Amino acid sequence: MQNHYVKIGKNVVLSNNKPLVIVAGPCVIESQDHAFKMATSLKKITSQLRVPFIFKSSYDKANRSSVQSYRGPGIDEGLEILAKIKKELKIPIITDVHSPEQAKKAAEFVDFLQVPAFLSRQTDLIKACAVTGKPVNVKKGQFLAPEDMINVVKKFEKFGNNQISLTERGASFGYHNLVVDFRGLEIMKATSYPVIFDATHSVQLPGGGGTYTAGNREFILPLSKAAVALGISALLIEVHDNPDKALSDGANSLDLRDFKRTLKTIKAIDKVAKCSKI
Repeated sequence: MQNHYVKIGKNVVLSNNKPLVIVAGPCVIESQDHAFKMATSLKKITSQLRVPFIFKSSYDKANRSSVQSYRGPGIDEGLEILAKIKKELKIPIITDVHSPEQAKKAAEFVDFLQVPAFLSRQTDLIKACAVTGKPVNVKKGQFLAPEDMINVVKKFEKFGNNQISLTERGASFGYHNLVVDFRGLEIMKATSYPVIFDATHSVQLPGGGGTYTAGNREFILPLSKAAVALGISALLIEVHDNPDKALSDGANSLDLRDFKRTLKTIKAIDKVAKCSKI
């Protein structure tokens, strides 16, 4: 099967048969200082382990459980912060977009656009992302079967963009729970496009805290092991230096202190899965 290659920034390549890429960062930009601190720490660790790295953080979390929840600094300030990180640390950046207008604007600042799971069927948003010419990652909706993602792929191809990746982030399983069907990774890989596993949103308990989303971060590593063993292009992990105090998704974020150990483990599994030197 032919594998599509998606280039992010200058040096990072996504493909299901290439060395694993790590996409990591705090769920949301909490401040410029915190975002720089996290990006610097993650770059240092990934560089030491020679793992390609894309920094991820959101300028706005538009689907928070409560109207009182922190959403982020907003698109203008947030994109300026991400652009500074990209320039000063020389690392590629991915961030979420929620509307066609945001897609056009964000494309001027970051390397990689992301369509959130809840918006994965929104044709106008997909078109807006596609016509920017930027690579785009689409998270599979919690409500979609993995084979339904072929329709998303065809939309992007129709709009002239084949620089896309598909992400598994769990499926709704009753109330306040998600489950990962690992068959879905193989089904989406059959499209030939890079497949990413979102190890942290997959362990969410959506709305499980009443006014906030709960989660089980202890399952991040076990699920990551299983996904990487199948041979995927990248692993997405939200990381925070103090998850219990994070302003968004702390319950399902990996503690920065555990990041290096986790990355060592999954890199070793990726090497075996792809039967190549990494």
